[in-house]
Amino acid sequence: MRMRVLTMCCLASLLGAGLAGPATAAPFQQSVSESAITAMPLNKALDTFAQREHLQLVYVSTIADGLRTQGAPAGLSPEKTLQKLLEGTGLGYRFLNAKTVTIYVSAEPPASRSKSAKKPVDSTKGAKTETTNLDTVTVTGTRIRGGTTPSPVITIGSEQIQQEGFSDLGEVIRSIPQNFNGGQNPGIVGGAESGGIANQNISGGSSLNLRGLGPDATLTLLNGRRLAYSGFVQAVEIDAIPVDAVDRLEIIPDGASAIYGSDAVGGVGNVILKRDYDGVTLGTSYGAATDGGLTTRDYTATAGTYWRTGGFITTWKKSTGQPIYSDQRDYTHGLPTPTTLYPQNDLHSGLLSIHQSVGSRLELQLDAFRTRREQLRYYTAIPTRFYPATSKTTTTFVAPSAEIALPNDWTLSLAGTWGKDDTLSGLSIGSRATGQAMLIARSLYRNKSRSYELGAEGPLFTLPGGDARLAVGAGYRANTFRQASLISGAVSADGDDSSRFAYAELNLPLIGADQGIAGVRQLDFTAALRRENYASFGGVTTPKLGVVYGPTADLSLKASWGKSFKAPTLLQRYQSRLALLYPAAALGGTGYPRDATVLVPYGGNPDLEPERARTWSASIDFHPEAFPALEAELGWFDIDFTGRIAQPLVYQAEALRNPANAQFIDYSPTAQEQMDIIGNSTFRNYTGSPYDPAKVVAIAFNRYVNTVAQRVKGLDLSGSYRPDVAGGRLSIRGSLSWLKSSQQTTEADRRRDLAGTLFYPARINGRIGAVWSEGRVSASAFVNYVSGVTDTASGRKSGSFPTADVTLRYLTGDHADAFSGLDFALSVTNLFDRAPPLYVPVSANPPYDSTNYSPIGRFVNVSVAKHW
Repeated sequence: MRMRVLTMCCLASLLGAGLAGPATAAPFQQSVSESAITAMPLNKALDTFAQREHLQLVYVSTIADGLRTQGAPAGLSPEKTLQKLLEGTGLGYRFLNAKTVTIYVSAEPPASRSKSAKKPVDSTKGAKTETTNLDTVTVTGTRIRGGTTPSPVITIGSEQIQQEGFSDLGEVIRSIPQNFNGGQNPGIVGGAESGGIANQNISGGSSLNLRGLGPDATLTLLNGRRLAYSGFVQAVEIDAIPVDAVDRLEIIPDGASAIYGSDAVGGVGNVILKRDYDGVTLGTSYGAATDGGLTTRDYTATAGTYWRTGGFITTWKKSTGQPIYSDQRDYTHGLPTPTTLYPQNDLHSGLLSIHQSVGSRLELQLDAFRTRREQLRYYTAIPTRFYPATSKTTTTFVAPSAEIALPNDWTLSLAGTWGKDDTLSGLSIGSRATGQAMLIARSLYRNKSRSYELGAEGPLFTLPGGDARLAVGAGYRANTFRQASLISGAVSADGDDSSRFAYAELNLPLIGADQGIAGVRQLDFTAALRRENYASFGGVTTPKLGVVYGPTADLSLKASWGKSFKAPTLLQRYQSRLALLYPAAALGGTGYPRDATVLVPYGGNPDLEPERARTWSASIDFHPEAFPALEAELGWFDIDFTGRIAQPLVYQAEALRNPANAQFIDYSPTAQEQMDIIGNSTFRNYTGSPYDPAKVVAIAFNRYVNTVAQRVKGLDLSGSYRPDVAGGRLSIRGSLSWLKSSQQTTEADRRRDLAGTLFYPARINGRIGAVWSEGRVSASAFVNYVSGVTDTASGRKSGSFPTADVTLRYLTGDHADAFSGLDFALSVTNLFDRAPPLYVPVSANPPYDSTNYSPIGRFVNVSVAKHW
C-alpha cells in the first residue's frame, strides 16, 4: 500500500541518501508474481504492486504525476517487477527497512511526463526549493507528518477485510481481540444490562469498545475527524461508514487524549478512506445461518476516478437481514415466542469523498456520508403478551478541510465537521389472544455535533536522527443531546456542552541509523500536551510522553505515559431529575417505624467532573532483517481510571444496610434539605401515604456522581509470517489479548473483578489464521477463541468459545468479454456450528452471555462483484 506523506522535509533525510547512489540490495522474498501488471498510470501501478507485496511505498506522490509505466509481465521476482515498472521513468528505489521502500528522482523526468505535470522536488537542494502540494495522509496517534507514535498500532487494510470475508466494519471490530463486543452491538439481548447501562442494543449498530471500558471511552474518527454520538451513552456507530470506501482501519489501543481530547481513554479507532479509486464496481451477496434466521441480502455500488490534481470515491449500499428467533436455537427453545436473539435490520448508506488541489499549495477535501438503519426486535415475552421494539437511526456527517503548503515545509490545515444522529425508538405491548400490538412508548434520541480546528505542522531544527517537528493547533467543539417522548411530549434530557482547546506535539529524532552508534540505531522522543476548557466543568490538561528505541535493525522498543479523560455524557448531566419517596424497608432499612420513609434523588447531575485516567504502555517489536517475512509484537498496558460516573446505589434494595453506601446516605435530613431536592425535581411518592418530612429518616442520593474506580491491565501479542511456498503466497497472522480488570464503586466498597465475569470482557481473546493465494485464487482460514466467564451469582464458570472462519475468493482477471473483472467469494463463519456457552439466568432471559458469545452459529455467505 502506498503511503503518501505530506512533508518533503521529513522525506529529505530518507530520499537524500537514495539520491547519493544506486539502489541497495533489496530484501525481497524470492518468489515470482503469478499475474502481470498492465500498462497504466505509474501511481496506480505502484499501488497495485505495494498491495500485492505487502509493502509500504514512501514517496512524494507528485513525482509520479503524468508518468505511465509499460507494466511488468508475470513470472518476475518482486525486485525485477519494481525495476520494470520504473523503467524509463527517471525514478529509482531504495529500501528503508524490510517493509518500506522509498521512490526518488534519479534522473531528469522523461518526455513521457505531461507538460502540465508538477515539477518534482529535488530533496538534495536547500530549503528554498519550491514547495510542491502533496496529498494528505492521516496518521493515527500523532499529528506529526511522518512522525512516530510510542503506542502500538493495529492496522487492518482493505485487502485483509476482503481476505477474511468481512462485510462491514462491525464485523471487523468484532474480530479484534482488544475490542469488547459489549456495549452497542446488534447481538446484545436482554439481561446484558447487568454489565452496565451501555450494554443495550439501541439501534442495531456496532461501536468500538477497547479494553471493555465502554463505547464512550473509545474515540472513533473518520479521516481523523470526530463523528456524532449515537444513542444516549456517547457511542459512535462505526459500521455506519460503508466498508467499500475504506482503505484501512487503524486502532491505537492506548490513551490518546493528549492528541485528540475527550473519550480516547481505551484508545482511538480511525477509519481512513480510499483516495484514488478508479472505475465502477457493482456487487451483491446472500447469506444465512444454517440453523435458521439471519437471511441477509446486500447490494453495493462503488465508483471513482482520479486525475492529476484530485479524485473522488462514492459508495452506496443496501442491506437487509432477517432476525434470529429464540425457537430457532435449541438452547433458547423454551423462551416464550416471539423473542429475538438477533434483530431484523435494514440499512441504506451512501458516502462521498473528494479531494482537489488548487495550484501547488492548496488542497481541498470533503468527506460526507448518510446512513439510515431500521431495526425490529422482540424482547423476552410472557405467556399472555409480547413486546415488539423498533428503532430507526439516521446518521449524517459532513467534514470539509483545507491543507495549505507554507514555506520551509510548514503546512497549515483548516477543518470543520458537522454531524447529526437521530434514533427513533418505539415499544409496543402485544396481546397473544388477539395478536394485536399497542404502541406504549416512542422516543427520540438526538445527537448533534460540530467542530472547527486550525492547525500547523513543520520542522523546527535538525537533529542527528532527522528534523525535530512540531504540530500546534486550536479549535472549538460543541455537542447537543435531546431525549424526548414523541407521545407525551415529555423531555427526559436536553442539554449541550462545548469546549475550546489548544494542543502541541513535538517529535525529536535524537539518533538515527546513519550515525552508526553501536546499540542505538534509533532513538525518538515524543511529547504532546492538550488543554481543553469546557463550558460546564472547566479545564482539563492532558500530557503524554513517549520514547521509541531501536537497539538494532531487528528490534524496536516503545513506551508511553500519559493522562486521558472522558467528559460526562449529556444524559448524565441533563437527565430529568426525580425525587422518589419509598418506604424505608424497601431500601433495606431495619429498626425503623413502619411509616418511616426514604427520599431518593435520582437523575442528572450538572456538577459532574470529567472521568480521568493515567495510562502506561510498553511494547517490543521484533522484525529480524535475516527473516523479513517475520514480524511479532508483545505489548503491555495499564489504565488507572478514576472518577467514573455511575449511580452509586447499585443495589438500591440494600442501600441502607450496605456500609459501602454510607457516604451517599444522609441519616439526619432536615425539612429544608428535602424541599431543596423536591423543589427542582419531579416528585413521585411510592409509599401509599401522604408525604411527611418528619417521617423521612434518610436521603439516599442516587444521582450520577464521580465515584467508580477501575483498573485495567494486560498483555497483547500479535505477529505475522509470510514464508516462501511453492506455487503461491502464504501469510500467517494472529493476535492474542489477555485482560485483567477490576472495579471499586466507592472508597469503602471492596474491589471486584470485571474481566472474566458474566457480561464483562473475557480474560483471553484471540484470532489466528492464514491466507493463501495463487494467481486469481485465494483462501483464508482463521480460528477465534474467547475464554469462559464466571457467573458471580452461582460461582460457575462457563466453557470457552472456539470458532473457525473460512473464505474462498476467485478473480477472473481482465478480459475482453463479459467475464472480465468478476470477483466471486464464499465465506463461512463458525464453520463447525459451535453453540455459545450457557449459564442459568435468574429471569426469563436468553441463557448465554451475548456480550462475549454469538447465537448466530454457522453462517454462509456468497458474493459476486463486477468491476469496470
